[in-house]
Formats: sequence, structure tokens, C-alpha cells
Amino acid sequence: MDRIEQFALPAGAAGTVTDVGTVIERMQAFRSDWPPGDGVAVFNQVYLTVTEAIGRHIAGGAFPDREAVSTLDVRFAERYLAAVDTAVSGGRPPECWRPLFQFRRHPGVRPLQFALAGVNAHIGHDLALAVVDACRTLGCAPADLKEEFDRVGDLLVMLEERIREDLMPGPDLLEIADPLVHLAGSWSLDRARDASWSAARMLWQLRGVPPLAEEFRARMDSGAGMVGRFLLTPCR
Repeated sequence: MDRIEQFALPAGAAGTVTDVGTVIERMQAFRSDWPPGDGVAVFNQVYLTVTEAIGRHIAGGAFPDREAVSTLDVRFAERYLAAVDTAVSGGRPPECWRPLFQFRRHPGVRPLQFALAGVNAHIGHDLALAVVDACRTLGCAPADLKEEFDRVGDLLVMLEERIREDLMPGPDLLEIADPLVHLAGSWSLDRARDASWSAARMLWQLRGVPPLAEEFRARMDSGAGMVGRFLLTPCR
């Protein structure tokens, strides 16, 4: 057994969902449980929207290797679902997710910040581990998933654009000096995605050295958590 499994998923999280449809169902259930203004609910709605889009693309044959992209998408979503389950049960989710759960009801944090903090946690920590998980599931190496990684990444870029369009306050409410402008402009999905791909390759190379792999993962986790706290700086 590949020893990278020792840190790949929290206990009990592996295999919690089996396909994109199940992911969508779980996110829809979360939506019905949380009030619309809840910070986690804001991110959940954003993530649900992009997952539904990916599901439609898979069903429509947009991806040459449907199994590979479905596996990557599901392994990726499991990380978020596991973080929610852990928080709901009173446990401590990964550091990258803690700021979002801690500040989810803060009146000074705007919806755009909640969405970006969730995307930061998911891309900055979970995506690299999901690539490794998908490689283990499919019996391949990260290089074999690069095309699927890039195709899903293109959809994520569209998602970021939609987040900014839908959640950024209108020009009548937002002055150029507003701190939200600077916070929103300080984080880049493209750079975060590139860093995640490099991290996935590194984790794959370290899979035979679990202590080093776990140390690398933990550093990545804490770094994403720090960025998340900056993104959730109250702006009003």
C-alpha cells in the first residue's frame, strides 16, 4: 500500500462520495441547512455552482478522459466535505479551513471575502492532495492528469470571474480606497493553482518518505490558513 495514504485524508473521509452527482447532492443539503448570509454558505453556493458546471461538461463529453476528470473532481470535493463534517461534529478542520468557519458570522466580513477565503483554502491546500489521491485511485502519476487539471482549472478561472462579478459591491457602494478592493486584488487564482500543481508533484515525489510528506503538507496547510485570515479581515 502506498504510504502517502497516511496523510492523504482525515480518518473516515475517504470514499465518502462516489461521483459528481453525489457531491452536488451533499452541497445542496448543506445549502438547506445554513442561512444565506452564513460565510460557509456563501462559499458552498459558489462551489455548488462550479461543480454543477463541471458535471454538465462531463455529461456533455467536454473532457476526453471522463473517468480521470470525475475522479479528480470527487477526490477534490471530498476535502471540503470532510472539513464541513469535522467542523459540524465539533472537531478541528484543517488549518486552511478554520478562518472561514471561525469568521462565518462576522458582520464586518463581506460575501466576496468568504468566497475567496474558501477558494483559497480549497486550492491552496486541498487541490494538491486531491491530485495525489486521484493518482492513487487511477494508478497513474501527476503528469498523466495534467490535461484534466488544466481543463478543470479553466473552469475555476471562470468561477473566480463570476464570484467577483456577483459578489463585488457595485461602484456606487465601493470606493477605490475601500479595503475590499485591495484584499480582492491581492489574491490570484492562477498563482494559487500553479503553486498547487507544484505541491502535488512534490508530494508525489515524497510519497515514500511519509514524515517529510506530512511536514510539507502541514506547512502548506498553515500557509493557506494564514492567507485565509488576511482575506477575512473585516472591511466594514
